[in-house]
Amino acid sequence: MVDTSIETRKFIVQVRQRGQVTLPQKVRAALNIDEGDLLMVVQIGDALLLSSKQLKGPELTDQFTDLMQEQGLSLADLLQDLPRIREELYRERVDPSAP
Repeated sequence: MVDTSIETRKFIVQVRQRGQVTLPQKVRAALNIDEGDLLMVVQIGDALLLSSKQLKGPELTDQFTDLMQEQGLSLADLLQDLPRIREELYRERVDPSAP
């Protein structure tokens, strides 16, 4: 079994005038983000990924899209099992004794 555990913390932030958000101090400290640093924002469907590292997102997205087209798969095909997979991961991480 592959260890898929990743530390996850949730924070609520408010979008302010001109689309600005303030990253919580704990996040900035943990990721060593300082004033003036550049962050990358990647939109994935209706979700946002904010990274302090340069991602190869655009390049990987193009490669992934090409692979999907070669295999005749749509995003809906890939996401079909997502609820079941999320439930399995939740049970592994939060409640391993659940059936």
